[in-house]
Amino acid sequence: MESLKIQDFKTFMELQAIQQFTNGNITNTHSSRSIFQDMLSELVSGDSLEGTSQTLGSLLTNVETEARNILQSSNLTSINPIATAHTNHETSESGTNYDEIISKAATLYNLPEKLIKSVIKQESNFDPNATSYAGATGLMQIMPATARSLGVDDLTDPEQNIMGGSKYLSQMMARYDGDIQIALAAYNAGPGNVDKYNGIPPFKETQNYVQKVYGTFSS
Repeated sequence: MESLKIQDFKTFMELQAIQQFTNGNITNTHSSRSIFQDMLSELVSGDSLEGTSQTLGSLLTNVETEARNILQSSNLTSINPIATAHTNHETSESGTNYDEIISKAATLYNLPEKLIKSVIKQESNFDPNATSYAGATGLMQIMPATARSLGVDDLTDPEQNIMGGSKYLSQMMARYDGDIQIALAAYNAGPGNVDKYNGIPPFKETQNYVQKVYGTFSS
């Protein structure tokens, strides 16, 4: 046959892509280059191209195997040279990517910045997409009904969530005369339970919550 089939060209391009990738990203590529060069020799040698598809398929398998071995020895898990960009918010105690929003909320609602960060740390570990089994969502884990009363439209939006959660926390602070621990208990269990028990409710979850958040805030 006088020309390669379309599938043969496709296979050839796949081989070339793998060869380029291993050349550009792996330092020990002698074996891969050698296999690729052998493939080229096979294609240009002889009077007939009969059996080219089988030759390409065999060589492609060899190159892929060699590339995979090199990648594994280099602690890489993919032979895809294109990495998808992904913006990931800070998930540590510092909440660096949210500092500006937290500062704005602290000023607006007269709260310590560290208290807001401590609540976020305990509620979601700075994950804006966190959702609890009860339906609380976002950085400060706001319930949908509470969100509506706070004017929050998108609970996964970091600014709306932090501003809404801080507003609610400030309401609890005002309600309980600035007592941080009681306000935290109300934030977790609701003011109805705090009023019912005249203080931190006897719920293990709420008691642990207050202890952890206040401990982080006080440290």
